[in-house]
Amino acid sequence: MKGAVIWFTGYSGSGKSTLAERLCAHLRGRGLPVELLDGDALRAQAPQMGFSKADRDQHVRRTGLAAADLESRGVVAVAALISPYAEARSYARGLCRNFVEIHVSTPLEVCRQRDPKGLYARAARGELKGLTGVDDPYEHPENPDLAVDTSRSGVDEAAAAVISFVEARLGLHGTPR
Repeated sequence: MKGAVIWFTGYSGSGKSTLAERLCAHLRGRGLPVELLDGDALRAQAPQMGFSKADRDQHVRRTGLAAADLESRGVVAVAALISPYAEARSYARGLCRNFVEIHVSTPLEVCRQRDPKGLYARAARGELKGLTGVDDPYEHPENPDLAVDTSRSGVDEAAAAVISFVEARLGLHGTPR
């Protein structure tokens, strides 16, 4: 099998990481080489990086380069990043041969209610500036390969939709498990 890049984008709290982890587990279970590139984990390795537009773009570009490298080695790179700017996502797409963009399109209000990391609460108290969707823009993908709204279905249903779509895109339907 050839490598691929599966790129999850959406607001904080939308379900990107959860869906990416489920997809990785499923593909590994099928014996495929898979690497998860989680935006939060990658940021933790570069604590000097902030949340300015330039820093966010650099984060997406670096992740895109890593994903493209993995893809070239026959690995399925699964990236889960807010990646709020269309131009940076387009740059990442341009680095890859087999790029699948999945927009986790959960509405901002639902993400605010979930607030798993307390970011929206911190932003509301004025303790956090530059939060995507609050005081920094999120440019919704115009033509994602797949859009999934985790507020309209449970995580199991959303993950099943992602897995089915990705299997079809990677030509895995009907192959033995």
